[in-house]
Amino acid sequence: MPTVRPPRAMQHAIGLAAALGCVLVALCSRKHTSAFKVALLAAAAGVEVLAIDVDDLPSRLLPAFRTSDWLRDPRFTRRSDLSLKRNLGLLLARVARWERIVFLDDDIEVPDHRDLSRAAALTDDYAGVGLKIEGYPDNSVVCHAYREAGGAQEMFVGGGALAVHAGSTSSFFPNIYNEDWFFLLGDQRLRRTTVTGTAWQQPYDPFDVEERARAQEWGDVLAEGLFWLLDEGRPLKDANACYWADYLAKRKRFIVETIELTRSTEPDPARKARKLRSLAAALGRSRSLQPQRCEDYVEAWRKDRSVWQRHLDHHEQHAPRESDLGKVIAHLGLTHVTTYL
Repeated sequence: MPTVRPPRAMQHAIGLAAALGCVLVALCSRKHTSAFKVALLAAAAGVEVLAIDVDDLPSRLLPAFRTSDWLRDPRFTRRSDLSLKRNLGLLLARVARWERIVFLDDDIEVPDHRDLSRAAALTDDYAGVGLKIEGYPDNSVVCHAYREAGGAQEMFVGGGALAVHAGSTSSFFPNIYNEDWFFLLGDQRLRRTTVTGTAWQQPYDPFDVEERARAQEWGDVLAEGLFWLLDEGRPLKDANACYWADYLAKRKRFIVETIELTRSTEPDPARKARKLRSLAAALGRSRSLQPQRCEDYVEAWRKDRSVWQRHLDHHEQHAPRESDLGKVIAHLGLTHVTTYL
């Protein structure tokens, strides 16, 4: 469970772990939380917990990804460490020889803990099993604005409540918005994915800062563009510069349409102003994207998939033979770890 919120945000997950009798892995960062504080809460509830402060990870614990090279460009810098935490969760599960794990964000609740068991049971047949997100929709800023303006907006399986078979997956989460969509893609098509059960997303204001929309646009373009290609029955190898030129034009038209709809439908002047600032930020970023850069990113992502597979194979080959978390922690060279096992 990746977390940046105060430790009390983990109470629901602690209750789920207690009900399921499973280990809770808390991946903590930023000033509002710490591995020690989260572990204290879990221990008080009698829950087995492995809590890690990820700000001090060994530099070579995760591989250097080509897709992360884009982060050197200020336009693509990300403040989120969500991808890092999810990749660490995958690596930890592989070294610990856990077969099934569930990713759960700290702002999501699962009313029936048995839904997590049902989702995990399906991972033998599916690359990803998501819970249906109810409550506040799990969409990007642009899609939230389109939905609120009356547009038909669907939701896809997300990493906020996702079960995977850790022992067989070779996918990783690139450091980009919609990293969970990339995780569920294979080299040429979407891997087998399904939905079961229900989770609830806590509400928030997607338009409170325009930087959110600007930061999301690169990942939104790439992920939405690739899934649009698949919806047309075409393989991912067709995602060349020519395709991206067409899709980028389509994307800009979509944002402009959403701006026009927002102007005519949003009754609250203050909220309308926030929405329009966010949409303008997304449109500005979209206009700066180049088709060739999109093609290059997808190619880098393919190569990173191979890098990640070799990294997992290496650690699995040298991992402790017993599923002993103490030995797993030592093998990975993790520090700033608190356990109650």
